[in-house]
Amino acid sequence: MCNLYRMTKPVDAIAALFDVEAAMGANYVDVVAPTDPGLVVARGKLGAMGWGFPRIESSKVTGGPLRPKAVVNTRSDKIGSPFWLGSFQRRRCLIPVTAWAEAAGEDGQMTRTWFSLPGQEVFAIAGIWCNSPEWGHVYSMLTVPGHEQMEPLNDRMPVILGRDEWKTWTDGNPTEAHALCRTWDAPLMVEPSNEPWSNRAKPPVPSTQLSLPL
Repeated sequence: MCNLYRMTKPVDAIAALFDVEAAMGANYVDVVAPTDPGLVVARGKLGAMGWGFPRIESSKVTGGPLRPKAVVNTRSDKIGSPFWLGSFQRRRCLIPVTAWAEAAGEDGQMTRTWFSLPGQEVFAIAGIWCNSPEWGHVYSMLTVPGHEQMEPLNDRMPVILGRDEWKTWTDGNPTEAHALCRTWDAPLMVEPSNEPWSNRAKPPVPSTQLSLPL
C-alpha cells in the first residue's frame, strides 16, 4: 500500500492549479506519512486534513477499545464496505501529490523509491474524507492494482486522475466515480533513492479539525 508521499508546492500554487479557494492557515507537511496533515481539495476548497481514517479495534486481552489506527488506503474493490461507503458516496476529494514512495530493499535497510508522472509537477490522486469523532477531518487514498513499473515493490497503487476527470470524481455520481478507479495506463517516472524509508520526524496525531471547515 502507499503510505508515504510528497507535496512540495506552496498552497497558492495548488489553489491556482485546481481553481479553488485556499483555506486560511492550511498547515501541512511536504513529506506526508500516516496521521500527518496533508492538503486536499474538497467541496471547492483547498485545506489540510489528517491522513488516515481512524479504525478502532478491541483488545484481545481486555476486550476494551485500543488506540485508533490510521487507515490511509481504501481498496477500490472494498469501497462498498460500511467503513468506506458513506464517504465514497458523499465525500470524495482530490489529493494533490508531486510523488509517492514505495519501500525498496531488505528489512532494516529499506530506502524510498519515488513514483511520479513525467512532465507533471503536481497530479491528483482520488480520495475520500470524513469528519471523525477521534481526529476531526481526515482523508484516505483510493488504490487499485499496481502499474507494471512498480514490480516487485508493490502490487497496489493510488488511483491517479487525469485533469479532465477531477470534476467527475468530486461531483459525479458513485457509478461514474467508481469507473475512474483503474490502474494508470501511461508511463511513470521512477526515482530510486538512498533515503532511508523511516527517515522522518513523527508529528503528533491530529486531534482536531485542522483547517478546512466543511
